[in-house]
Amino acid sequence: MSQCDGEAGGWKADLALALRLADRADGITLARFRAADLRVDRKPDRTPVTDADTATEDALRAVLAAERPGHAVVGEERGGSVDAGRGWVIDPIDGTKNYSRGVPVWASLIALVSDGDPVVGVVSAPALGRRWWASAGGGAWASDASGGEPRRLAVSGVHELADACLSTTELSSWAERGELDRYLDLVARCWVVRAFGDFWQHMLVAEGAIDVAIDAEANAWDLAAVQLVVTEAGGRFTDLTGADGFTGGSGMSSNGPLHAPSLAVLRG
Repeated sequence: MSQCDGEAGGWKADLALALRLADRADGITLARFRAADLRVDRKPDRTPVTDADTATEDALRAVLAAERPGHAVVGEERGGSVDAGRGWVIDPIDGTKNYSRGVPVWASLIALVSDGDPVVGVVSAPALGRRWWASAGGGAWASDASGGEPRRLAVSGVHELADACLSTTELSSWAERGELDRYLDLVARCWVVRAFGDFWQHMLVAEGAIDVAIDAEANAWDLAAVQLVVTEAGGRFTDLTGADGFTGGSGMSSNGPLHAPSLAVLRG
């Protein structure tokens, strides 16, 4: 993967570390992807976890313990908390259901948070040959396995829901919230609707390929890195109450102009 030469100076060393962590994650996840002996278990919430999930998080934690011993770490598989100061938020494999079934849409998500705000974010999807990253004030960037210079990202300029492309993750999440009718109302107002899901839909918003992406239910490690990439690409990221941030239990990214109209429909 190409690296970034356009990061903000204040976060340059931390972004370089995050990109190296992504390289480490890619090496582990790709080696186990579609492996005949991949071990898949279920966590208490019935979501799957593979031996690659735990091995990746453990490896990243080991690097951080050596290189940033004063930083807290929170990860999907090993827990932890980042309450104040600087800390890392890690999802070793976002899209484990896809990973466990041999579908190549999954990624490792790595974010550095300072006083509650993401300041470095990397989303690495090696089976897709794609990587996205951002630093506070340094813009959002993407590269692919074919090489070439990193590409700076910018969200779309669509201003009307009737012209918008919308994506979500799972309809069952909306049903569980008792808000499926409201989501379907939003669907009816948009031009085209797809279900790219998880990290990918938010990266497509950052690229300007789609306009609105929604996770009705999500955890902090699902959202911290993608929030920064979207906002540094010129978009907006909130939870479904409209509050900025990645800790509200849901996530919505947009190109900006479509954010308030979409939230208004979802609120009924």
